[in-house]
Amino acid sequence: MPFSSLSAAADAPIRSFEIKSTRLAALALVVKTSNLEQLCQDLLAQYGQTGENPEFFDQDAVVIDVSQWLPEVPVEDLSALLVVLKACRLKPVALRAANRHWLDMAQSLGLGWAEPEPARSSPEQVPAASVPNAPAKTAPIKMPRPTATPTMVIDKPLRSGQKVYARGCDLVVLAMVNQGAEVVADGNIHVYAPLRGKAMAGASGNVNARIFSLSLEPELISIAGVYRTSENPLPANVHGKPAQVQLSNDGQDKLLINALTISY
Repeated sequence: MPFSSLSAAADAPIRSFEIKSTRLAALALVVKTSNLEQLCQDLLAQYGQTGENPEFFDQDAVVIDVSQWLPEVPVEDLSALLVVLKACRLKPVALRAANRHWLDMAQSLGLGWAEPEPARSSPEQVPAASVPNAPAKTAPIKMPRPTATPTMVIDKPLRSGQKVYARGCDLVVLAMVNQGAEVVADGNIHVYAPLRGKAMAGASGNVNARIFSLSLEPELISIAGVYRTSENPLPANVHGKPAQVQLSNDGQDKLLINALTISY
């Protein structure tokens, strides 16, 4: 190759960045009152520097969710709420509202826009008698062969400050998840050891995801954004014992925590 060609190749510009799509796990602050002053006081009393749990969060991303507010509730200035969230060691990243007239507010505060989550509902069953001219027999439908769901496996203990995200798959942890550690998965989370940190399953919205642990004593558990913290103690029959966590199927956004019976 001529010298001039080598020189040109050496001088070719190198791209300094690359933009890729990604999914990041974030908490959701579901605002159930239009009294923002009271909301700020409650947050500071619980998670502020002089509150009951000032070290509970560790710069976790949070979406401000006001989608439960009625349409007639006027757009509020949320700048004071952002200050309070940052004082609670949370990082506001987006606003979720039922009406897009909140969009200007989000942009003025430097927040992203999160679309409201679709309502969960059970499939409607239609009685056979109500279907006109239903054929007596139908041809069998060939269903595609299910493919194996990928799984991420962690076989070392997770210490405080460590975070693991199993994007698009289940997460299996074979060692302890210590306080201050965080495990996140788009699918299920299995912890075959004590779970003492934060566990968020169904991070991308999978309402059928579950959390399993041989010793459930977490700081926070979440399924598809519905969460429960250690401030709401677990019942004695599941705390520190084998248990599973799942969402109720009645659309009430309620976590069900049940003991696991393990047979040998």
